[in-house]
Amino acid sequence: QVQLVESGGGLVQAGGSLRLSCAASGRTFSDVFMGWFRQAPGKEHEFVSAINWSGKMTYYADSVKGRFTISRDGAKNTVYLQMNSLKPEDTAVYYCAARRGYSHIYTNKDEYDSWGQGTQVTVSS
Repeated sequence: QVQLVESGGGLVQAGGSLRLSCAASGRTFSDVFMGWFRQAPGKEHEFVSAINWSGKMTYYADSVKGRFTISRDGAKNTVYLQMNSLKPEDTAVYYCAARRGYSHIYTNKDEYDSWGQGTQVTVSS
């Protein structure tokens, strides 16, 4: 199993930026698929973005497309989520998730095997 630790959340004003990091540890990562989800109070987990470990396959939810960028640093075993032009509706706990093996883009939280502890992102208006 892959162990995940998120960091980088915080409080930011609308229009501002944050970069979330997700450090992965465990076995080899060549077949790992990574995703970011978020959960606002009283709501279900919402898919945000995903990337395969080579970085050649990325996908974004429509709500963040053009504002968020997912990337990864293989040498550091870390996946990033750069969030720009933040809006109050982006406020949520953001979770990093991983699964071993992939054949397509995974947007359902039940398709992921490992989860981080989450990091709070709060965007004030």
